[in-house]
Amino acid sequence: MASHQEGPWLDDAAGRLIRPYTVSGGRTQPTAALDLLSMVMATGTSPQPHMGPEHSLALGLCEGPTSVAEIAAHLRLPAVVTKVLLSDLVECGALTARAPRFHANPTDRSLLEAVLDGLRQRL
Repeated sequence: MASHQEGPWLDDAAGRLIRPYTVSGGRTQPTAALDLLSMVMATGTSPQPHMGPEHSLALGLCEGPTSVAEIAAHLRLPAVVTKVLLSDLVECGALTARAPRFHANPTDRSLLEAVLDGLRQRL
């Protein structure tokens, strides 16, 4: 029986029921420029009808500004697959995306540690 808490593509006993790249239709290149720290947010526009349930799940995680890394962690999908899903949603106007804001140095160790701490708390 599929676990309702984990989403439609995970089963408590069997594990992942759908291969990650099936979720993105085999695509590995997002059409929008997104990185793990990019912030995405729902616009209130509905996704296109042909988009799958994974798109709806991703969109549901974006009520407020959320990083691509956080969404990938929640969906338990590889980052590249998550980027493809999110770029589909950006293209249809359901999401907005912006580059992360860095206060000084984008490779500042304290910033990277803060991101890592945030991801650990979510997982």
